[in-house]
Amino acid sequence: MSSPDPQVRAARNHSTPGGSRGPVVAVTGAATGVGALLTERLAASDEVKQVVAIDERRGECDDAQWHILDVRDPAIAEKLRGADVVVHLALDLDLGSDAAARTAYNVRGTQTVLTAAAAAGVHRVVLCTSAMVYGALEDNELPLSEDAELRATAEATGVGDLLEIERLARRAPRAHPGLNVTVVRPAILVGGTDTALTRYFESPRLLVVAGSRPAWQFCHVEDLCGALEYAVLEKVEGELAVGCDGWLEQEEVEELSGIRRMELPSAVALGAAARLHRIGLTPSPAGDLAYTMYPWVVSGSRLHDAGWRARWTNEEVLAELLEEVAGRHTVVGRRLGRKDATAAGAAGATVALLGAAAVVRRARKARRR
Repeated sequence: MSSPDPQVRAARNHSTPGGSRGPVVAVTGAATGVGALLTERLAASDEVKQVVAIDERRGECDDAQWHILDVRDPAIAEKLRGADVVVHLALDLDLGSDAAARTAYNVRGTQTVLTAAAAAGVHRVVLCTSAMVYGALEDNELPLSEDAELRATAEATGVGDLLEIERLARRAPRAHPGLNVTVVRPAILVGGTDTALTRYFESPRLLVVAGSRPAWQFCHVEDLCGALEYAVLEKVEGELAVGCDGWLEQEEVEELSGIRRMELPSAVALGAAARLHRIGLTPSPAGDLAYTMYPWVVSGSRLHDAGWRARWTNEEVLAELLEEVAGRHTVVGRRLGRKDATAAGAAGATVALLGAAAVVRRARKARRR
């Protein structure tokens, strides 16, 4: 598709209500995932003057001004000069990433962007973490307000990084007076994503820990982009939670998905998950299981008060997720081939992986002899 005439585009972007030219918005991580979707959305908005896209490779949005660099490079300050708002989405939450390298990238990248934005005269930075920072706890209220205490620990995939980003967000306005920081915390993100929580629905059976009371709340990437746009346009600020309205009980999830449960005692499930992660058989630490055991549903009241509404329901997002993962086979976060998946389905997910773990241990012992 050919790019629109620059003069036509300029006229469109400048024709906002009241004659406002709209903000110049920089997006990091703009080439893929949520960053790519948001870049396209903002570039098409009549309320945005210009989009500056930053990533380590060029994306597909021709209407953005692209800069190719690592967000940890201090040279990013010059690329942000002239921007009114920065949306920082360059995060590594890949299950396959080395944990230390992932943390170094996520924390250093956020520190650099915040410092560079302040140096460049940017007045607002929008960060995106996750509602996981509230923690999944048995005594959580349903739903949690945005002001609820962040009680998560660093035991789940990437959550330690997100908690550190939250701390940086709270310190930044004190370190850089005049810099406004907004944090957006989505529920379980669905729409081209691959996380421990989306992989839960790739299993032959849904693992349910005995005595737990999970509550499932999703957030479609399109709704997240809508919430980020609200923050960009200063329709809402502060700490924002975003997700579908309400939640689904475990029984509703099983009925809608058609996947039967496998219930295990807490000690067995957590112990097996910890051992399997320790010997490298699964990418997910035992801490990930808490988010399938206890509620961490958010209200999203600040966005609602500002007029934002989710366009997707939990039922619709779950249906899309099931379509996305169809044909994939995962047990406790580990992707299996079709032959392995058939065996896992017959024997039971955890039993199969415990058997695999035993084989690995025997093989290691044999090599040491």
